[in-house]
Amino acid sequence: MDRLDELPFTLRTALRLYRWRRVSPIAWARLAHPLAECRVAILSTAGMVAPGQPPFDAAVKGGDFSFRVIDRATPVATLIDTHRSRAYDHTGIAQDANLAFPLDRLGELADGGRIGAVAPRHLSFMGSITAPTRLLRQTAPAAAELLVADQVDVALLVPV
Repeated sequence: MDRLDELPFTLRTALRLYRWRRVSPIAWARLAHPLAECRVAILSTAGMVAPGQPPFDAAVKGGDFSFRVIDRATPVATLIDTHRSRAYDHTGIAQDANLAFPLDRLGELADGGRIGAVAPRHLSFMGSITAPTRLLRQTAPAAAELLVADQVDVALLVPV
């Protein structure tokens, strides 16, 4: 992770002047059954896309508020980093996409009996969304519907 003084002047200035949104905490939901019986899905803000999917659109003012569905069978090594932010070092993700989208690690947890199952579909979002209203009003409900349809018990949020 870069230190603020290591970032380009324009990015340092933008981060210092940005009006950060304050969000009230949301109560956590209790698990209905033990984790070893739960179906788990990944929600990553790394802007990863599978081969053949369109990249996230860096030209969308306020940030691309869409999401991409990543199928369980997609090899993690084939995922493409399309995150618009250059405020962090992408080198580690380029070497191992599991750092941002730990689908292989989730499979290992399922194989070891730590979780019940890996969900059939996972979600990739663009981080660095400076205008989140469309994300909250349009994208989040659609994403939640997909998770409900897949009978997901636990969503593992991987913020990048």
